[in-house]
Amino acid sequence: MNNEIFAQFTASAGNGGVASADGNGGAISGGDINSGGNVGNAIAVGNTNMDPQINGGDVSNNTGIGLAADGGTAIADASGGNYNLAFVS
Repeated sequence: MNNEIFAQFTASAGNGGVASADGNGGAISGGDINSGGNVGNAIAVGNTNMDPQINGGDVSNNTGIGLAADGGTAIADASGGNYNLAFVS
């Protein structure tokens, strides 16, 4: 068995540093939303000789809206470039 001792060296070269990227959702504009004619019940009353009580009933109109702001893709690059000096320690 060989009992030689070898020194360990580390070679280092410059790097590109820190890269950060952010893909936020931004702003959303919903624009005009048309959920129907937004009218109640239509009632036709003919000629009467008295003051009638008219009830059109209840009217309800539900509109569901789903909006999303996807951040998309964020890309960062911390390239070291060319011609960096390397040293051994």
